[in-house]
Amino acid sequence: MTSMLRAAAPIRTVRRSLSTAPPKKDTLRELVKRTNLRSQVVLVRADLNLPLTKTGAVEITDATRLTEALPTLRVLIDAGARVVCCSHLGRPKKAKTPEEKDRMKLLPVAERMSQDLGFDVLTAGDCIGPSVTDAVSNLKDGGVLLLENTRFHPEEEKNDAGFAEAIVKSCRATVFVNDAFGAAHRAHASTAGVVPHVNHAVAGLLLEKELDYLYGAVAEPKRPFAAVVGGAKVSSKISVLESLMEKVDTLVIGGGMAFTFLKARGLEVGKSLVEEDQLELASKLEAMAKAKGVEMILPSDVIAADAFAPDAKTLTVAVDAIPADYLGVDNGPTTTALIQSKLSQCKTVIWNGPMGVFEFDAFSRGTYAVAETLAEVTDAGAVTIIGGGDSVAAVNKSGLAARMSHISTGGGASLELLEGKVLPGVDSLDDARA
Repeated sequence: MTSMLRAAAPIRTVRRSLSTAPPKKDTLRELVKRTNLRSQVVLVRADLNLPLTKTGAVEITDATRLTEALPTLRVLIDAGARVVCCSHLGRPKKAKTPEEKDRMKLLPVAERMSQDLGFDVLTAGDCIGPSVTDAVSNLKDGGVLLLENTRFHPEEEKNDAGFAEAIVKSCRATVFVNDAFGAAHRAHASTAGVVPHVNHAVAGLLLEKELDYLYGAVAEPKRPFAAVVGGAKVSSKISVLESLMEKVDTLVIGGGMAFTFLKARGLEVGKSLVEEDQLELASKLEAMAKAKGVEMILPSDVIAADAFAPDAKTLTVAVDAIPADYLGVDNGPTTTALIQSKLSQCKTVIWNGPMGVFEFDAFSRGTYAVAETLAEVTDAGAVTIIGGGDSVAAVNKSGLAARMSHISTGGGASLELLEGKVLPGVDSLDDARA
């Protein structure tokens, strides 16, 4: 731990009886043990919603989700299955021009997948219909076909039964493997609607791993257990904050949402982001934490800037001394040291949301400090889970991703799971066999 850390009071371990239990679902790992998949068409729902360049040639800027999908594909390839992979990419319904929609085609993903697998991945011009059937007819045992973006059809997000059946019938699939944790919280045609039309519906290796880590963290965490929740708005994370308070010993609040809590305490926070309609809620959440014996950590000092810009003039100030024309953009050194010291005592940490505007180097210290500390506690045997979204981007940018226990591929799905919600893409799968 860095020398800047000051000693923190020991964390009081709060033990609670937790009802959260992982769903007992059939898995690909078990299916291949008992079923010969050679020559069978297996439909795999992967999360290949990869970030692409917005202008110029279409290029993948981060292939993490594809990399995470490869183990499941390789299991099926080794089993001699004929693998048909489907996914969405972007939000085609929001495209303003045909050219913008064309940039959401999956061809660049197929090309990168071919490189990673070491053989040519076939493509189809659609995800249903004759082009799919024709492509499947050319698929050999151990071969892979990638269908076109499922969201090119509005029926996908409506979970239209006819469209779901058409996906399965077009490729003549008998087995469905859901490996798209990032889309598991959506009841869409390709995540849940296809299930009634196949003989087996199981969880892929990535989905299984995501569920094991996330359910394990909330059901039987090693203690002390902390959650670090950041990002812009309290309103987007109300339910997860309430849920985490039933489970954690320490709750760290950072990012833009922290200023709503500070304003609710009666502090003036300058031009910092504040949700005025959430002030009462913030007060109630803080009172809830106190009542449940959860230590809530809010910033005591911040980096304040005179503009939302990488070259803005900055000050380090206490939270009760933010100038009227400045806004908070990162935790200050005292807050950062306290957070690091608290986290260094933990055996389980879930992190969702940055501590500041980490995209600008001048405002990234608070976020990277959390990443550094989590890497250290992971090395010491703690379980650390990065819950999707900007936290993943921050960990990747810090170069510390390999030292975390688990990096979730689904921000929205991980939040909903932590809230205790049922994920339709998981719930629809076959139950595990006794």
